[in-house]
Amino acid sequence: MAERSFKAEVEHLKLGEGETFTGEGILALTKALLEAGVGYVGGYQGAPISHLMDVLADAEELLAELGVRFEANANEAAAGAMLAASVHYPIRGAVTFKGSVGVNVASDALANLASSGVTGGAMIIVGEDYGEGSSIMQERTHAFAMKSQFWLLDPRPNLPSIVKMVSDGFDLSEASNTPVMLMVRIRSCHVTGTFECKDNQRPGLTVRDALSNPRSDFSRVVLPPMSYAHEQDKINNRWPAAEKFVRERGLNEFFGPKQASLGIVVQGGMYNGVIRALQRLGLADIHGETQIPLYVLNVTYPLISDEFLEFCAGKDHVLVVEEGQPEFIETQLGSFLYRAGSQVALHGKDLFPMAGEYTGAVMLDALEGFIRQAEPGLLPAAVRAPNAEKPEIPDLSKTVPIRPPGFCTGCPERPIFAAMKLVEAELGKHQIAADIGCHLFAALPPFEIGGATMGYGLGPAANGAFDGGGEKRPVAIIGDGGFWHNGLSSSFTNMSFNKSDGVAIVVDNYYSAATGGQDVMSSRASNPTKSTKNPISKALKGVGIDWVREVDRTYDVARMRDTIREALTTPEKGPKVIVASSECMLNRQRREKPLRNKAIKEGRRVEAPRFGVDSEVCTGDHACMRLSGCPSLSLKKLDDPLRDDPVAHIDQSCVGCGNCGEVADAAILCPSFYRADVVHNPGGFEKWWAGLRSRVIDWLIQRRATRRLEFRVAS
Repeated sequence: MAERSFKAEVEHLKLGEGETFTGEGILALTKALLEAGVGYVGGYQGAPISHLMDVLADAEELLAELGVRFEANANEAAAGAMLAASVHYPIRGAVTFKGSVGVNVASDALANLASSGVTGGAMIIVGEDYGEGSSIMQERTHAFAMKSQFWLLDPRPNLPSIVKMVSDGFDLSEASNTPVMLMVRIRSCHVTGTFECKDNQRPGLTVRDALSNPRSDFSRVVLPPMSYAHEQDKINNRWPAAEKFVRERGLNEFFGPKQASLGIVVQGGMYNGVIRALQRLGLADIHGETQIPLYVLNVTYPLISDEFLEFCAGKDHVLVVEEGQPEFIETQLGSFLYRAGSQVALHGKDLFPMAGEYTGAVMLDALEGFIRQAEPGLLPAAVRAPNAEKPEIPDLSKTVPIRPPGFCTGCPERPIFAAMKLVEAELGKHQIAADIGCHLFAALPPFEIGGATMGYGLGPAANGAFDGGGEKRPVAIIGDGGFWHNGLSSSFTNMSFNKSDGVAIVVDNYYSAATGGQDVMSSRASNPTKSTKNPISKALKGVGIDWVREVDRTYDVARMRDTIREALTTPEKGPKVIVASSECMLNRQRREKPLRNKAIKEGRRVEAPRFGVDSEVCTGDHACMRLSGCPSLSLKKLDDPLRDDPVAHIDQSCVGCGNCGEVADAAILCPSFYRADVVHNPGGFEKWWAGLRSRVIDWLIQRRATRRLEFRVAS
């Protein structure tokens, strides 16, 4: 069950010649692929392109009608290997995955693909996840494009430019026999707009047709001596062909006056930020007409020396707007100027920060600084001579607490780590390796469990150095998404083969939840196009791991605690794996809430559990929060002057998972938690019974009040 359904939007993908498409970047990318005659598509979900995989899945029927093969790949390496179809056959193929981490996983396949070269157009749509909204290490895809020679496209973030670059990218790939990467940042993925459609194209050669007429070319196999010839082919043939195509097709763009003493070179994806900054400086209008020449690199690799030098002709200063580090583009452009003996002063990281996202404020300050240095007369008088110094931004890091990500309300992973905290209190701290996924939030307060993560599916493998035996067993955490992505082969086979004595906990929430709730092999739902309901425990036993314990309800904190304790203390040797299963609460709510609301609206009886804290019983020691950390569990100040400390309180965001009460019970905390079942559309008897109970309770309250001893001050 994906985070969002695109069934309605998929209808827009059927638009034809002369019609106008309106929507967001993800849908426009899909439409562009169909217009380009793609023959097969695949990939692996991950921000910011998770929705692209969801769109392709929802459009599977349309893809089949056009003869397009779609595959939701097991990981990025499988997606990269899928592009092998374009090596020998003139079939256009495209795969998609998340930024540098996806490229890292797929690097073996992609390096071989780039070496052998392609016959049909091959495109990797990379969701570049760099900047303050990123969820990964701060790296760029650019380095891999340079290392293996992929042409790197970075279109301006508007729908017509993105759609055009998909078409041009396939043509460039075929003209130079080289795969290309199309980079889209989060703003490009979700930007909305319009473009004029073309008819969808059936692939000239479908994968079904190719199977009927197999081809092979031994010269494209990456083995000596062919691999040596591949490198020479890259330099002597593919690279010049790519440069020629980029120039003749005009893939890079020029804006602004032809003659000026200064100019700006900008990555295509950063164009909107540059224009907005120039508008704020009074040097561009709302339509993007700029007073400063711009050289927009919709192709950031390869860079075209002649094209750049022509742009620099007659200029004294040129600024390079290149987000992230190292400064690959700036360094290459500087070498072009040096070899040409040019006296143009090249600016870039001397004005921009070396690392970090180019936010609006960063862009504005850097461009203003560049113009003040190069030609201050261009700036309007108000900007040229500001009335006052800019106020210093105070450092709030010591006074305002950070807001790190955390588990959702009702998350079934929370009780797992509450149980681990209880075991830790008994047995002491253990070496714990984490993995990619929601469970990584356990490294943060209040749990502080797990201190390192080496990659998706590599949690247990990261403990390899500690598996040689010791007083305490190492523990690894991995999710079901990571298990099927890479964990079974790289972590659990590794544990089994090396006779590990460590413990691994597989957090099974039924989905690849962290990437948007897509199905995985062990999902419990029926999927008409994918194989689901394959138990993780069965796969583990298939690779020789016999000590496997299954906990089918993670909210049972006492059972989770006992199972973890058993794994850490049993005298039995060999790898020990606990499969802890409960459905992702976010996906469960997405499925159940509409059904519940519909039933209530139709007048049917619906019962919903709610939990609360009896403020009269709560002692205010807050141990429940330290072992739970649920967002719905907060504090409430009482009116009682004899009780200064705030007590625990459950707010309206509670989803009724019961974790707080389970934790309190397992940890032998105060019995202040209670459950109340809210009944919608109750029957007649239930209404009568509720009324009777209410009257009895009111009578008891009044009876107690009359017996209360009170002291009053005489007036």
